[in-house]
Amino acid sequence: MKKSFLGLGALLLVTACTQSPKAPESAVDKAPLLTSGIDRQYFDPEVRIQDDANLAINGGWLKTAVIPADKSSWGAFLELREQTLPQLQGIIERASLNSATNAESKKIADLFYSYIDEPTLEAAGIKPLQQDLDKIAALKNKSEIAKLIAELNRIGVTTPYEFYVHQDAKDSTRYVVDLSQSGLGLPDRDYYLKDDDKKLKDVRTKYLAHIEKILTLSGDKNFKQNAKNILALETALAKAQWTKVENRDPVKTYNRVELNKLETLAPGYDWNAYLTSSNIKGKVDYVVVSQPSFITEFNRILKATDIAVWRAYFRWHLLSHYSAYLSKPYADENFSFYGTVLRGVPEQEPRWKRGVKLTESSVGELLGKLYVAEYFPPDHKARMEKLVGNLLAAYKESINTLDWMSPATKQEAQAKLATFNPKIGYPNKWIDYSSLLIKSDDLIGNLNRATIFEYNRNLDKLGKPIDRDEWGMTPQTVNAYYNPELNEIVFPAAIMQPPFFNIKADDAVNYGAIGAVIGHEISHGFDDQGAQYDGLGNLRDWWTKEDHEKFEAKTSTLIKQYNAFSPVPGYNVNGELTLGENIADNSGLAIAYKAYLLSLNGKPAPIIDGLTGEQRFYIGFTQVWRGKMRDEEAISRIKTDPHSPTQFRVLGTLKNQPGFYKAFDLKPEDKMYLAPQERVIIW
Repeated sequence: MKKSFLGLGALLLVTACTQSPKAPESAVDKAPLLTSGIDRQYFDPEVRIQDDANLAINGGWLKTAVIPADKSSWGAFLELREQTLPQLQGIIERASLNSATNAESKKIADLFYSYIDEPTLEAAGIKPLQQDLDKIAALKNKSEIAKLIAELNRIGVTTPYEFYVHQDAKDSTRYVVDLSQSGLGLPDRDYYLKDDDKKLKDVRTKYLAHIEKILTLSGDKNFKQNAKNILALETALAKAQWTKVENRDPVKTYNRVELNKLETLAPGYDWNAYLTSSNIKGKVDYVVVSQPSFITEFNRILKATDIAVWRAYFRWHLLSHYSAYLSKPYADENFSFYGTVLRGVPEQEPRWKRGVKLTESSVGELLGKLYVAEYFPPDHKARMEKLVGNLLAAYKESINTLDWMSPATKQEAQAKLATFNPKIGYPNKWIDYSSLLIKSDDLIGNLNRATIFEYNRNLDKLGKPIDRDEWGMTPQTVNAYYNPELNEIVFPAAIMQPPFFNIKADDAVNYGAIGAVIGHEISHGFDDQGAQYDGLGNLRDWWTKEDHEKFEAKTSTLIKQYNAFSPVPGYNVNGELTLGENIADNSGLAIAYKAYLLSLNGKPAPIIDGLTGEQRFYIGFTQVWRGKMRDEEAISRIKTDPHSPTQFRVLGTLKNQPGFYKAFDLKPEDKMYLAPQERVIIW
């Protein structure tokens, strides 16, 4: 990523910030010699920050940046990811050199090269799947389907429902099994059910053709009828599914069912066969069913659908699951639909990149351990710890000033905040992959064994104490997350790079960038979902009725604001689906700003490159979200992604920030201006 220095960028800066407060000369004279961390080369001199901050700060980039042919979108996150991939490739190559003497290195190298070895894959064709295909073909009656679903769950193949192990939301001291809806080959139920949407109907038509092509490649002579039956079956499952918005409710999706009561949800279904074959039986007394009505409707669909259709359905999903890892005709057809049709991507990534990603998805922490040793200096972690500490302190101070939270609830909020567990860089302990068998000439076998390894690793948690050291992301992931059940905020090593975190830059840009990311994750503990969990990770309503009403009044306005945004003509952001992330964006930036001001200890911020600290703070936030996306991908994200598109993460957030108005002296005639009564200020 290029860094900007003095030069043409200074001229762009003056033009873009025409109504910015003038820096006091004395402050300029005393400014320390620090980099601003601002990519001024990407400014658009024809746009004022006060009218469109995203275009003013990122417009130059938006005009010149081209989405790579093998990507559906492009931006700061993906640029960092692209920088990380060659680093990981180098780690894999060095692991190969050490494979004779190091078992972990051998696993990494053998897995990667089992994918790179195309001649072996071409020669094998569909043979690696023959055993599972034969098992599906041998289905004689529907009573055998429960056992088959359990076996397919174990290797990650899509089935009408699936399970996962996690912390019990009503008893944070134990692990529980959740049963959840699944079964579709398209991203969301809308792709099956929206007949008034031409784009989605077109995708559906091409999906049918895609099923036909894969079935044809596999030797299915009745491919046309089978494809129609599969689409009809998935459409029936889609109708039964809960929407993405409904699934955001952690209370409604928590439905404890004793194992012997599962029969009441799906009469006649062989739960015993499923629980036995999945190895759940004997480990728990109950499960949590996320969508009970879906399970009931699935059972009805099961009874109403001919066994031959179910055989075709399972055959299709087995083939679809593995197509990207089979011979070239399968891999090309898989990409043609899931890459080009669904996401608008014209070209596949180079094979080495796909091999790196496959290795990551299978033995991610083996790579992560080596990545951290090479690319994560200790001073990055130390400075990040300080930033996180300052953000938590700012939240602690801010809670006491909230006008919508009662004293009793503030006390509970402080108690929850005090139990937050920050995780920075990498895990304290690594996953032990010593029992995982990897062969250099058996890609499908490797994928199966890696998936089963993870399946068993999670199942083995049942009945044991909660592992609070476990990570849900690898260190080489350019991202961050909050887990309400563990009340933890997690920041992998790879995100601690410019433009998110610049060790050589003044604090302002870092507070606006990574500080807002930290604040974002902390605020998830108090958004419309996270606030339903207490500090121990239990679903418990610790708010008063009045608190709920005041909070919902603010969030309903936020929903309306984001509903008005349209990244693709005819497709608006879903303000309800994205509510939690929008709350986190707005709250996280507000708290990061307060934390930045606290970090100054009452002293004025240095003026660097003609910018006040407050201005650099908001510019730092904005440049993190530079990005562009193909229309197909944007539509898919609108239907499935709880995050707003990047440009609206900027515009929707900044319009609600009082500090932004002050930093750039916004006036009512400016396009970014919202009247005070229209701004949503949560923190």
